Amino acid sequence: MTQAANPVPAIAVQSLTVSFGEGAARIHAVKGVSFAVAEGEVFGIVGESGSGKSTILRVISGLHRDWSGTLTVRGAPVGIRRSKQFYKLVQMVFQDPYGSLHPRQTVDQILAEGLFVQGMGDRERRIQRALYDVGLPAAFRFRYPHQLSGGQRQRVAIARALILEPRILLLDEPTSSLDVSVQAEILNLLRHLRMQQRLSCLLVSHNLAVIAHMCDRLAVMNAGRIVEELDAAQLRAGRADHPYTRQLMRASKGYDRKTAAALVSYD
Repeated sequence: MTQAANPVPAIAVQSLTVSFGEGAARIHAVKGVSFAVAEGEVFGIVGESGSGKSTILRVISGLHRDWSGTLTVRGAPVGIRRSKQFYKLVQMVFQDPYGSLHPRQTVDQILAEGLFVQGMGDRERRIQRALYDVGLPAAFRFRYPHQLSGGQRQRVAIARALILEPRILLLDEPTSSLDVSVQAEILNLLRHLRMQQRLSCLLVSHNLAVIAHMCDRLAVMNAGRIVEELDAAQLRAGRADHPYTRQLMRASKGYDRKTAAALVSYD
């Protein structure tokens, strides 16, 4: 739920533009995108693969440095270079929990690394608490990623992000690589942790059901642009104005490639 008491947004993006390549091969991945995430809110960005939604997360997190526009985090302007404090304030959970975890580090080492970089003490208690918060037994502490299931690995990735006590969590398709039976467990865990720790979250997904389950508001992206913003009640009621949003709603029941292709150029 949005906390109206604090008018300064957790994240504000204005006229964000991102391109890849040069000359005739140049691709405009994000085209003048603007939105704001209120303090304490879960804001979703939904769209098909290639719509630009994950690129936005990579810009906000500092992983992609070639961009133009304006970005503020909790009222403070953010540029290309980020401070150590920024990475304590803003953390990200990636789509592939196996690829994002170091295969030669134990869970203990993975969780301790961020604490060491940030100079945070009381590491024993923090690691134990982080495992407890994501529902992993203490015995998992000295296992390697390949010894864990996909859902367990994603729990470790969530623990790694939250152990630094961030205020903003970026979620890049956090359940899309998991078995359907595990997805609901991870989503419910994220909802619980978000409320418990009063986090502001930005979630990107191609799955409208995930967005409806997690988010207070959402933006719909198509071909690098935001075409519509809705709140969760409008989404659940099927009230959308833009044809592309309505196509996404139909796609959740049965995908129509011909219609989707026709809408790619729709402004």
